Amino acid sequence: MRRIPLSAASLLFLCFLPAVVGPAQLRAQADAKPEPVEDRRKALNALFDQYWQAFLEAHPEFASSIGDKRYNDKTMDYSVKAVNAWLAREQDWMLKLAAIDTAGMTEAEKSSREMLLRDLSNDIEGADFKEWEMPMNQMGGIYSAYPQLVEELDFSGVKDYDDWIARLKALPDAFDQTITNMSIGVEDHRVPPKYLLEKTLTQVKQLAEQKAEESPLGMPLKKFPASISAAEQERIKTEMLAVIAKRDLPAYQRLARYLEVSYIPAGRTDPGIWALPDGVKYYQYLIRTAITTDLTAEQIHQIGLDEVKRNEAEELAVAQKLGFTDLKSFYASLKSNPKLHPAGREALLAAYRSYLTPMQAKLPQLFGTLPKAPFEVAPVPDYLEKSSAAAYYEPGTPDGKRPGRLRIDTYNAPDRNLFEVESIAYHEGIPGHHMQFSIAQEMSGLPEFRKYDFFPAFSEGWALYSERLGKDLGLYQDPYSDYGRLENDQWRSIRLVVDTGVHAKHWTRQQIVDFFHEHSSVSETDVQAETDRYVAWPSQALAYKVGQLKILELRDRAKKALGEKFDIKGFHDQVIDAGAMPLDMLDARINAWIGRQ
Repeated sequence: MRRIPLSAASLLFLCFLPAVVGPAQLRAQADAKPEPVEDRRKALNALFDQYWQAFLEAHPEFASSIGDKRYNDKTMDYSVKAVNAWLAREQDWMLKLAAIDTAGMTEAEKSSREMLLRDLSNDIEGADFKEWEMPMNQMGGIYSAYPQLVEELDFSGVKDYDDWIARLKALPDAFDQTITNMSIGVEDHRVPPKYLLEKTLTQVKQLAEQKAEESPLGMPLKKFPASISAAEQERIKTEMLAVIAKRDLPAYQRLARYLEVSYIPAGRTDPGIWALPDGVKYYQYLIRTAITTDLTAEQIHQIGLDEVKRNEAEELAVAQKLGFTDLKSFYASLKSNPKLHPAGREALLAAYRSYLTPMQAKLPQLFGTLPKAPFEVAPVPDYLEKSSAAAYYEPGTPDGKRPGRLRIDTYNAPDRNLFEVESIAYHEGIPGHHMQFSIAQEMSGLPEFRKYDFFPAFSEGWALYSERLGKDLGLYQDPYSDYGRLENDQWRSIRLVVDTGVHAKHWTRQQIVDFFHEHSSVSETDVQAETDRYVAWPSQALAYKVGQLKILELRDRAKKALGEKFDIKGFHDQVIDAGAMPLDMLDARINAWIGRQ
């Protein structure tokens, strides 16, 4: 789900109003008595629930991932017919929502209505860009979605296993629908860059060439609950392995052949999204929905250049304290210092864990509301590690059965930088994504969709802001870790420059790599993976820095306005205790909080 400003939603709504409203109609409307607020509130909440239940049914994999087992035996319908049917339903909901008068309702109810309107209107606007025609790249797609999903499911009874077998039986049809969509994309000249598709093929082949017993799709067979009898275990194992061997692995092999023979040769040569038929307009749309502000690509590019310059000045100060006269010599020393690189995979995981325990103990100093959900550190699955981000967060389930997970890419571990670990741990783990997502899931009194709504600039901005909170608490005791904090901020500043560079200014891939090397000490492994990520995922990388700068701006505004009355715990609770939201709505929420103080 993506979002656009409410003004656009209102315009879309107006387009569907009757062309002519006569005097008799106007008199009737003027004489009509407004519905009681409780009736309107009931209608609004009924729409929220209707939308959410339909969303779960249409997206069964997502439903399963949050612990709703009603659709555990289903796969999503990826067909063009299903895409159009969903858009028609969204249009109907949007019109009904826009027709509900929120006068007399609570601010939370008004905000929920506005957010859902943005979600719906944004999907309708985005339909023009046919994102379903480019459903995969090296960052993921249907080929990786189900191996990842199986790790998120709960297998506690026979039905859970039988549902997974049913889903595996349906998977080849979903693959075929996806291939059909990609073929339509080829005809419309909407195809990802060829070199990224070659990396995608490598991942697909890795999954296609495994034996059924080794496939991640068969992971539930590795451990059965004691409540399932030996006979049932044998039946389940036989059926599941047969489906994987006879239906799923052949589906992966067909996808690999399609990629190799038809799709990769049709891949575009230019990395930037501008190269698509409507690429310039599409990138503007992606920027607006990712950062929920009106900043242009040119403005974002300049902000990035300014932030890169500011960070370099702070990094130089740290380097000089460590005995270096310039950043280039300091960068070179980082690469050759064995103490700054992990010995192996386990050492890298241990480094992340070592920072999270002290931070957890200090959270009450910064927050009034703390999450209840459990949390753990785990490696990235091996089939994703060659192209994954250095780390990412997987939300847990609301019932706590599956913990939130900080996933660490341990591929080529000795080339990774230990000085970046502390700030990434705070970003992806605590108090970053784990706190924000978990608190959102644990909210009460709000519609269910609000618990899972996602606005990149809010969520990623909060996570980047969280990296600085360690400094506020007196952490980053190691000067190299403090440099790592600055370097990670620099990393996100570089993203503003290179994302807009490749997608708006026609930069080449090599220009991205060169800019990284010129202005950072990011490891070669990360530079290569991150560069391909920005090419594959236009605008997403902009959310971090734009969101962080906004939260810092709001904190400074609150401090100046409130003086001694400013409470950092109260400020943080206001930011994350109502779930993710567009930045303009966050601005209004903080202004209202300042006024109440």
